[in-house]
Amino acid sequence: MDLSEALEVFQQYNLWLLILGFGLLAVSILPRLLASYPLSMPMVILVLGFAAVKLPLGLEPPDPRKYGTIAEHLTELVVIISLMGAGLQIDRRPSWKAWSSTCRLLAITMTLTIGLCFFVGWWIAAFLSPTAMLLGAVIAPTDPVLASEVQVGSPGEGSKDGETEEKNATGAGEEDEVRFALTSEAGLNDGLAFPFTNMAIAMALAGSHPENWLGSWLLIHVLYELAVAVVIGIGLGYLLARFILWLPAKTELAKAVTGLGALAATLVIYGATECAGGYGFIATFVGAVVIRNYHRDHEYQAALHLVAEKTERILVVVVLIALGGAIAGGLLDALTWPLVISAVLILLVVRPVSGIIGMLGFKGAPWRERLAISFLGIRGVGSLYYLAYALNKESFSNVDEIWALVGLVVVASIFVHGITATLIIDKLDEMREREV
Repeated sequence: MDLSEALEVFQQYNLWLLILGFGLLAVSILPRLLASYPLSMPMVILVLGFAAVKLPLGLEPPDPRKYGTIAEHLTELVVIISLMGAGLQIDRRPSWKAWSSTCRLLAITMTLTIGLCFFVGWWIAAFLSPTAMLLGAVIAPTDPVLASEVQVGSPGEGSKDGETEEKNATGAGEEDEVRFALTSEAGLNDGLAFPFTNMAIAMALAGSHPENWLGSWLLIHVLYELAVAVVIGIGLGYLLARFILWLPAKTELAKAVTGLGALAATLVIYGATECAGGYGFIATFVGAVVIRNYHRDHEYQAALHLVAEKTERILVVVVLIALGGAIAGGLLDALTWPLVISAVLILLVVRPVSGIIGMLGFKGAPWRERLAISFLGIRGVGSLYYLAYALNKESFSNVDEIWALVGLVVVASIFVHGITATLIIDKLDEMREREV
């Protein structure tokens, strides 16, 4: 690299720092500015990244197709931090009855979403079977990163008028069913998409016929890796909860850094699970729920969640600016009308219909709330991670096309759900209050 090239790289670095600074500034003030408007922070940050590359500043677009490894690990980091934050803020104690809406969304809605997206990818987008399967796998997760408008509140914020745990069967801090279902679904299905992503990789490697890969896929990528994730998530979650919450903070410095235990727990649980060959996403969320339920009223619980949330917001700014820049640089150039139609069907038909079917027979919420759960299946950073991960592992056909399709679904979800989520949630809260 000669001097002129070095200066250009340095200049680009400084410009990206400036843009990142504007993004973080926007995160700090947008919640106050947009409180009365049907807009969300991700929408504004995405536009900022798009404008940064479109303006004549000479910035190189951060193309995930070119920088696949960076895209994979950056989105991976965002997702695991968001999973820890989601687990730490859920107040409802784990049980089949209390989490029945989550079980329905995972067992029925997610499975239907994968199958229908496979069909859309194969029939309308004209993808080969492995690529169509990959589309179903990466689109299936409800994103825990961009869904802050529909998530439960901070630990303890959901308690009902001072209700104690003795009065509340599902535990102190119970949230309404819409927020709880979407938060818990996002926490778990971001990890449960892994077996199906590995199925797509197996199909690309060994052929589409199940007899070529089904046995090893079930044994390794379903039974073994899921079991390892659950065992390590529960075990390390319990040990880390005892260690983090047991030691008292006697100095101001000790109190100030207490929340960093959330980041430490995230990296320890995720790293250990991945080293053991399990699904780190599932282990991280399970571990977070274990930590949350170890000592529910401990003063450190709020600090742990706060640090996880703030770290997530910073990383989200980086990803959204990069995504906006990638779109400005041509990420969506491969779009065709069949791909656009596929994106519309995935966002406005596949998820809502799958959600409605999953909620059939569920008695824990009125139909208006079940419809909201079905519609608010936000797609985001998790989909970008799985796509980058799979394409780094194996060769697939139609790489540009699937990046364009997934990118369009994510961007459309950011705008569609960003505009409607707050309106829907506020309306449901208002109707709920009138019925009390």
